[in-house]
Amino acid sequence: MTDSLPCVQVLNFYSTIFADELKRGRKTATIRLGDKSGKYRKNQAVLVTIGYQHSPRERIFEAVIDQVDVMKVADLSPRDIKHDNPEFRRHEELINFLEHIYGRAVSMDDVVTVVRFSQIVDNPRGMTQAMKGFGGAQN
Repeated sequence: MTDSLPCVQVLNFYSTIFADELKRGRKTATIRLGDKSGKYRKNQAVLVTIGYQHSPRERIFEAVIDQVDVMKVADLSPRDIKHDNPEFRRHEELINFLEHIYGRAVSMDDVVTVVRFSQIVDNPRGMTQAMKGFGGAQN
C-alpha cells in the first residue's frame, strides 16, 4: 500500500519474533511498562509495525484498540500474559522479558498497561452473514 497515511498512532513492536504471532492472530495484546492510558485509547485506530527506532519499520496491519487496562504486574492474569506472548503464562517469564526490552529491573509492584487490539481486515470471512443475523451471531 503506497497511499499516504493520515496522522495515525503507531503501535510498534521491537522484536521481530512477534511478526508471525501478530500475522497469525496469536498476539492480541501488548503489555507496556508504565501507565500508557494517555497514549492509547479504546476504539482508537492504530498502525501495528515492527522495527527499531530510527530504522525502517515493517507495516503489519491496521488495528483497533479494544481495551486499555492499567494495573500492577502482580495483578496480571495468566490470560493477560498469554495474549501478550503466547509462549508465556507466568509472571516471572513476563518480568524477564520486560527487563530485557526496557533494560531495567521490573518488579511485581511495577505498573503496566495492557493494550488489547483487533486487526482491521477489509472483508472478514463470515462478517457479512453474521451482521445479517446468519451463522449463529448474537446481538
